[in-house]
Formats: sequence, structure tokens, C-alpha cells
Amino acid sequence: MNRKQLFEQIRKKGTVLCVGLDTDFDKMPEHIRAQALKGEVAAMGQLFKGRARSIIEFNKAIIDATAPYCVAYKPNLAFYECYGVDGMRALEVTVDYIRTSYPDIFIIADAKRGDIGNTARMYAKAYFETMDFDAVTLAPYMGQDSITPFLEYKDKWAIVLALTSNASATEFQLAQKDGRPLYQAVMEDMMSISTPDNMMFVVGATKADKLAEIRTFCPDNFLLVPGVGAQGGSEEEVIANGANDHAGLLINSSRAILYADSSGNFAAAAGKAAAATANYAG
Repeated sequence: MNRKQLFEQIRKKGTVLCVGLDTDFDKMPEHIRAQALKGEVAAMGQLFKGRARSIIEFNKAIIDATAPYCVAYKPNLAFYECYGVDGMRALEVTVDYIRTSYPDIFIIADAKRGDIGNTARMYAKAYFETMDFDAVTLAPYMGQDSITPFLEYKDKWAIVLALTSNASATEFQLAQKDGRPLYQAVMEDMMSISTPDNMMFVVGATKADKLAEIRTFCPDNFLLVPGVGAQGGSEEEVIANGANDHAGLLINSSRAILYADSSGNFAAAAGKAAAATANYAG
């Protein structure tokens, strides 16, 4: 999906909401977890059982309930990789379900990969060709050649970690380099090898006071902003300080939507939580 198409979806739906699919088997409603012990579920011409069955059914219900209120989904790969083959098959089905049922929605692989060029090329192939994500999150610590392979794909995006929401981010990201905070030096270096059409940056909602400062040297790129909801970030502050004339934001919420309710009404509750966030963000 290119920048124009993404902006058109934001304008059409009136929201910048991204729903994080951080699907934790242990946090799913009990009746969904119980499905892991029962039968099989058919998807993609295959039969799935065990945890894969539960993850698939939970994700489909969440997606169907929240799709009207968001423009992006962001599966966090750790929540699938931890279940081995079952989890990765469930991730594959989840991406395929979004592509088939909601083809206009942007899909982000929250993988936070960062490795040397030849390995980066294989990661890019995995996420952009094999799994058909629109974007992947990347750690830039190893420098430009760990990022450039992801920039070679048309209408695909590298989303580079810049100023993250975790408390210990200050240990490195705010350190000074040539009179600038390191995160700014990283962003400016990444901007020199990319365009606003193929690179976004991660800026945590808990650092919302920095967004206005970031917009002085990075006015055009989209920012993926996690940390609202359960982590305490404010959508109001993010939008006030970070929006640009092409929206320029994807505001992510995960736990506050996924686990809004643990009963049989979990999907409806997730939809309601997404609608409330979308109305606010839009």
C-alpha cells in the first residue's frame, strides 16, 4: 500500500487507529482457550488444531469487530513465534484473513528486526514476499545496510525505531551525539536514504511532548505511535503535536482493545473500545 492509498483510507474512515494483534493465549477468554482442546478449524485449505485454532478464532473475531474503526493491524511476531509452528501458522492465517476480508487495511509486521545486509534481505523477503505484510518494524543499530534491503520493495515500508515508549529508552535514545539526541541523529540518517513514501518512524505515545520537536526536522514521514491505552499515552497529545497535513500518524492500541472483556462478549467489547479510540483519534 502506498502513501496516497494509506492517506485515502485514513480520510475515508476518519481515524488513524492501528490495532495491535498482540494475541496472548493466556489472556484470551476461557471459552476461546478451551477450543484448543476441541476438534479442528479449517483455514487456507488446511485444518488447524491446538493453540493455532484458538488464536485464529480469537483474531478473526477481533478483526471483524474492529475493522470498521481502524486503518491498520499490527501483529507482534513475538506473540506468535512463542508458540512455534502453531503460532506461525496462526499468524499466516491471520494475515491472509485480513488480506481477503479487508483488503484496504494496512498490515504491519511488528518484528523489530535489525541485522547485516544479506540477512536483512532475507527478512525483507520473508515479510514482504512470503507473508505479504505492508510494513515491518526495524531496529537501526547496525546502520544503513541493515535497513536498505527493505526500501527496495515498491509500496512497502520500513518502520524504524526512533523514540520508544519503554522507560529505559532514555539510556541510549536521548544520549547526545553532535549536539543532538541520538534518536534525532538516527532519524536524520534514515531520512537521507529513504523518502516519506517508504519509511515511517516509531515514536512512543508516552513521549508525546517530543512530537512537536520531531516535526521540526521530520515534517512529512508517518509516525507509528504505540503506547496509548494500557501504557498510558494520550491520543489527544499525540494528535495535537504529531499530526501533519497528510495525517502522518498511525496510533496503536493493543491490550486495551484486545482484552476489553473476557466474556463471550469479548469481540463486541473490542469493537466498542476501537470505536471509542477511533472517534477520538479521527
